[in-house]
Amino acid sequence: MTTHAPPVADRQTRPRPLPAWKRAARSWQLYVLLTPAVLYVLVFKYWPMYGAQIAFRNFNPVDGFAGSPWVGLEHFERFITSFQFERLLTNTLSINALGLLIAFPVPIVLALMVNQLQSDRFKKFTQTVLYSPSFISVVVVVGMIFLLFSPRSGIVNNAITAFGGEPVFFMGSPEWFRQLYIGSDIWQNAGFSMIVYLAALTAIDPALHEAARVDGANKWQRIRHIDIPGIMPVITILFILAIGNLFNLGFEKVLLMQTDLNIPTSEVIQTYVYKTGLQGAQFSYSAAIGLFNSLINLALLLTFNWVARRANQSSLW
Repeated sequence: MTTHAPPVADRQTRPRPLPAWKRAARSWQLYVLLTPAVLYVLVFKYWPMYGAQIAFRNFNPVDGFAGSPWVGLEHFERFITSFQFERLLTNTLSINALGLLIAFPVPIVLALMVNQLQSDRFKKFTQTVLYSPSFISVVVVVGMIFLLFSPRSGIVNNAITAFGGEPVFFMGSPEWFRQLYIGSDIWQNAGFSMIVYLAALTAIDPALHEAARVDGANKWQRIRHIDIPGIMPVITILFILAIGNLFNLGFEKVLLMQTDLNIPTSEVIQTYVYKTGLQGAQFSYSAAIGLFNSLINLALLLTFNWVARRANQSSLW
């Protein structure tokens, strides 16, 4: 009876996998570099979650967490049933929704336009001009808004009166707050957001454009059939992230632009939390409002991420 020798690979002794601690020891330099980032996340992201229980207690700094009585969802019910709830929710959602509808496409359009520039020197100059406002402080931007739209010496009102119109008190008119906030936000941040889409456009294979030129495609057709589909995954991801922040608004800018006259449309959830929590010393109530706002954003993020995944589009996970 003839016996066959086992294959050479089977006769060789396969090395046993190293334990996890030995593999970590071999790459200890990488773990040392990772340590500060991990500590930052633990200290500033996870440890503060312990304080979220303030929203479910009548917190008193003297008594601390353990000594403050547990009240459950009392503060959430108080906020939802308050007369301020509808106005705060409407103002926050309207400003963010309009901002998302108007401001979100602007960086995409700018990136597509800048990408079509032939001169590299002029392209760099245009990029610098467009994203330089993002380096201006929010306080300075709001100061510029007050100066430009001043009812007496503002350039805008001077132009209106020069054409025979009546001066408009923009910063004291509730109906003008949303337009001023969204317009200034586009001017300040659209150029910086444009850089993300320009980086995505550079990843598109130039051979696709060359083939399209050979087939007789013009610039608009190449933008429509090559550039936009090429950056669509980036657009989808950024749109999902924007939806996840739909109820988060720039607290500093809103507070600085806020006046006693435009308060009906400028009072949002973030400014209300600041006033009730820090100025009014209602710590538990303001924490409950902030937690309620965060849960809504989380629900929107999960929902739209699920929709994008079901539509076979790029998603966060």
